[in-house]
Amino acid sequence: MLLQCIQAAAGAGVDAIQLREKHLSARELSELALRAAETIRGTNSANKSKTRLLINSRVDVAIACGADGVHLRSDDISAADARAVFMQVGVTRPTIAVSCHRLQEVELAEGHGADLAVFGPIFDKSSTHVAPTGIAGLKLVCKRLRAAKSSMPVLALGGVDLSNAPECLEAGAAGIAGIRLFQSGALKETVSRLRELGHRS
Repeated sequence: MLLQCIQAAAGAGVDAIQLREKHLSARELSELALRAAETIRGTNSANKSKTRLLINSRVDVAIACGADGVHLRSDDISAADARAVFMQVGVTRPTIAVSCHRLQEVELAEGHGADLAVFGPIFDKSSTHVAPTGIAGLKLVCKRLRAAKSSMPVLALGGVDLSNAPECLEAGAAGIAGIRLFQSGALKETVSRLRELGHRS
């Protein structure tokens, strides 16, 4: 079932899929990640798309399965340390994303060379102990002083749907991250609509 969802998401052209099965052992996660990577590569090849696979927190598993990178929690190793591990095994261009809940975490992730930050929750705190920041908090993060020459993209997460996504994009978010939003059943239409909104902002 999960692999079918991954295939559907890749087929719909989402930019990245985060594998975050926290309950699995390292071996189980590695086996699943290998299958997920194969599924995404096959779908990308068939559809000429570029969906990336990011493994939650586990740089070792990402390397072992040939994933495109990792998605780090704010209390994981730094993006710079993760990149150094990838470099040691010859992976020169991994995608490194970092979950952030505060401006300082976004600034730290950018300073350590992360490729993107997922910031939230914006509207909904059902899956986290952190209070929602609202659009004001998102805007503060997106309009921050830059720690790098080119700004690190920030994706909005937490209760974002097609009705409030325009507000997030207008606030400066480079895109939308989510779980429920992309499991609505009309995945291709959702991705297409978000891309239209992104082009308008």
